[in-house]
Amino acid sequence: MESKPEKPEFQCQRPSDRVVAIQFSGAWLIDAAIPDFQTLREALGDPAQTDTLTFNATRLTGWDSKFLAFLLKIHQYCQKQNIVVEDEGLPDGVRRMLHLATAVPERQGARREAARESLLVRAGRMAESSWQAVVSGLVFTGEVTASFIRTITGRTRFPWRDFGVLLQNCGSQALPIISLISILVGLILAFVGAVQLKMFGAQIFVANLVGLAMAREMGAMMAAIIMAGRTGAAFAAQLGTMQVNEEIDALVTMGISPTDYLVLPRMLALVLMLPLLCLYANLMGILGGVIVGTGLLDLPLKQYLVQTQAAVGLGDFLVGVVKSAIFGVIVAMAGCMRGMQCGRSAMAVGAAATSAVVTAIVYIIVADAVITVICDIIGV
Repeated sequence: MESKPEKPEFQCQRPSDRVVAIQFSGAWLIDAAIPDFQTLREALGDPAQTDTLTFNATRLTGWDSKFLAFLLKIHQYCQKQNIVVEDEGLPDGVRRMLHLATAVPERQGARREAARESLLVRAGRMAESSWQAVVSGLVFTGEVTASFIRTITGRTRFPWRDFGVLLQNCGSQALPIISLISILVGLILAFVGAVQLKMFGAQIFVANLVGLAMAREMGAMMAAIIMAGRTGAAFAAQLGTMQVNEEIDALVTMGISPTDYLVLPRMLALVLMLPLLCLYANLMGILGGVIVGTGLLDLPLKQYLVQTQAAVGLGDFLVGVVKSAIFGVIVAMAGCMRGMQCGRSAMAVGAAATSAVVTAIVYIIVADAVITVICDIIGV
């Protein structure tokens, strides 16, 4: 049967007037309840009456890192009180570890202090980070533009096989989620309009509401937001993972431009596919309005379609397509730029994907507002 380790204890003695000797006993192990350091400070008495501190470890039966941490607290306390510590009475292993721990003093300023910054300093930091974000965005835009010029002038090899896969990922594979969201948006628009228009007996104008809303605004916006969460985040995660695995560094080492080989194909694929997805979203949204108009409002299908055709012109669809192309540039730029700026850790990859989605959605809303105002000014 194993004997229980002795309880860790200490005793303070004064062999002379200005000297204090600490005698340790028991097993000072990590799972033991060692005495509190405040108790030792009280036992030492007035530090002004002590010049030297010595140790006696003849009764010490065991020690580990917990004992060393306790001794380090004693050293730090004695250093502040200008008390000389003599460690000859400690075991050789403890003395060597203490010498290693106290050989290099703590560098001034190495420890972070929680200093509260003023409002002006925080505002300056925000302004500086915003300016750096603008500059990095302009630099990235210039690199992509230069890559596009090199590609169309035949000065670089374009990865056509990868481009075909990207077209499929950005196009046909996104049709199910686009179909679901667009039909639901059309249903919601038609239902909300029907509740109001039914009071005036103008249910037929639900076709105008759904058709115009989907063609000019909701089709392009919903398709862009879906692609920002689906494809923009995927671009950021893919390029960020390549950064972590140093694959992009390998391309640079081999003399291959990452912008030409990785960024430009993704941007072109999304810019080409998003207008087509916008037209498909318009069709699905109008189909949702048809379901409400014919099922809830008892409108004839032919009458509903004729009303939609009369309300929505080719120019309305063209506005939505132009918006979707611009949104495609925004989503692709956000995803690829955040991926290329990703750090070298798994957490950085997740942060890049999140930042890509947030950046894309914010700029999509801003761009939509600007384009809407411009269309109103020029009368489109």
